[in-house]
Formats: sequence, C-alpha cells, structure tokens
Amino acid sequence: IKNISIKKMNKTQVDLACLGTCNIDFISQVPLFASSEEEVNVKKLHIMMGGSAFNFTTRISSFGIKTGILARVGKDYFGKLFLSKLKPLKIDISRLLVMDDNTGMAFIAVNDLAEKSIYSSSGANASFKLEKGDIEFINNSKMLHLTGMYWEVADEASKHAEKLSFNPGPVMSSLGINKLRNTLRRTEILFLNQKEVSLLTGMNWEEGSLSLLDLGIPMVVVTNGAEGATLFTEEGAMFSPAKKVRAVDTTGAGDNFAAGFIKFYIEGKRHEDCLKHANHIASICVQKIGGSFTGKLDFNP
Repeated sequence: IKNISIKKMNKTQVDLACLGTCNIDFISQVPLFASSEEEVNVKKLHIMMGGSAFNFTTRISSFGIKTGILARVGKDYFGKLFLSKLKPLKIDISRLLVMDDNTGMAFIAVNDLAEKSIYSSSGANASFKLEKGDIEFINNSKMLHLTGMYWEVADEASKHAEKLSFNPGPVMSSLGINKLRNTLRRTEILFLNQKEVSLLTGMNWEEGSLSLLDLGIPMVVVTNGAEGATLFTEEGAMFSPAKKVRAVDTTGAGDNFAAGFIKFYIEGKRHEDCLKHANHIASICVQKIGGSFTGKLDFNP
C-alpha cells in the first residue's frame, strides 16, 4: 500500500476530510418489528448523535488522525449540540454549516437479534450544496471520504479529492453503476456490503465486486456483517473473518469499519492488517447502542 504521510504540509488543513450526514438518531430497542396496524412497546429509547459523517469522523479522529467534517445541521437545539460536541474532539468543524432548517433525524428500531429498520428525515442534509469553501477544504486535505450523501454532491466533491474513499450506502448504491460511474472511477477505496454490491451492479456480490475492479477501482472492500469482510484487488481476493461478539446494534458499523480500515491504510499497513483492524473496530461498535465511538455522545432526555 502506498504510504500517505500524515505530517502537516503548508496548505493542508487536515489529513482526512469526510463529507456526509449528521443526524439525531432515535434508537428504539424493540422485541419485534410492528406490522401494519400493529403497536409494539419500546423497551428502551436512546437519543443519540449520529449520521455517516459524524460516526466516521468521531471514530477516526480518536485514532489521532487530523480530521475535518463537511456536513450540514439545522438552526435548532440539535444543530448547536453537534457543534458543541465536536469541538472538544479536535475535529475541524469549519465546514459544518448551520442551515435554516431542522437537523436531520433517523428513527431506528432494533430488535433482539440486532436487526434494524430505519426511517429518515433528511432535514438540513438535503440543503447540502458544495460551496467554494467546501472545495477549498477538500483541495487542502490529503484524502476525502465520501459517505451517505446525494450523488450530485458526491460527484462534484470527488473531482477535487487528491485521494478518494467512497462508502455510498444503500440509497446511493441503488442508483446503479451508470449514475455513479464517474465518481467510482475516481475512487481508490470503495466500501460496500454484499447487498449494496448487488444494488449497484445488478450482479451477485462476487461478480459485481470484480466488475467494479474493471472500472479501475484499486480496492473494493465488501463487508458481510458478522461473517467478516473481503478485499478485492488486481492481485485477487482476501477474506478476513470478523471477531465473534454479541451484537446489540449495527447502527454505524459500516462507518466504524471504514474508519478502522482507512486509519491503517493511511499508515501504510498491509491489506491484511487493514481488514483485521476494520473488523476489530466494527466489532466494538456493534456491542453497544449507536454508531459514534464514545458513550459520551449518548444522552437521554
């Protein structure tokens, strides 16, 4: 793996910038999912800070990587909360902008098997338009991680990245490979789960992963929950099993996995070690409620 120096350069603001969403997650632990016209009692409700960009940046900054976030929050209590909570973590929040809207929200139900269903309200996330300041921030970063954003924003942002990692998630993956082709061709590391590979390519996950390599993506990383993850490169496929743990909630597991992988990638570690570290970090995430790296960011009313 090509080593990326993380020493500060003259115009470099951060070693890694992450563009994605900030949401307040309302996570309900339930015995089962409700059917139509059915009511289910919530065993416990957690109100937490989340969203793809928040989960990823809080985790990777905890490794000592100089990190910045590009996201939008609302002009409300929750927006102020994101700003106040991120500052002590030494994350650059100069491109975390407050919009005249509500902060995004996600309503997540998690059952006893750690399976989940999600209903999202985009709020301020939908107001994200790539501004001159965002482009300058990306230009002055050594790497950009794109996750959970509208494809128009992702495509434009990817044009300005020195190095690009991309975690499109299920919604963007469902747009298909033709829609995302230009962004994918700029990508150095692509993170998907097996279902997302099929959504993106229209193939089974193994054939689809190989087809993504044909686009010129050097590394395609495909996760499979509790089983582990596979890295596809021109040299072949490498599988790394996940640590066996009792999963409580898989919210943010993919964001944490990507943070673990990229941390080792930045340091020039072997592919095998990148996968192992990513699986380890994801296993820590799923043993608790919520996708952020620390319980300090969990609050209850």
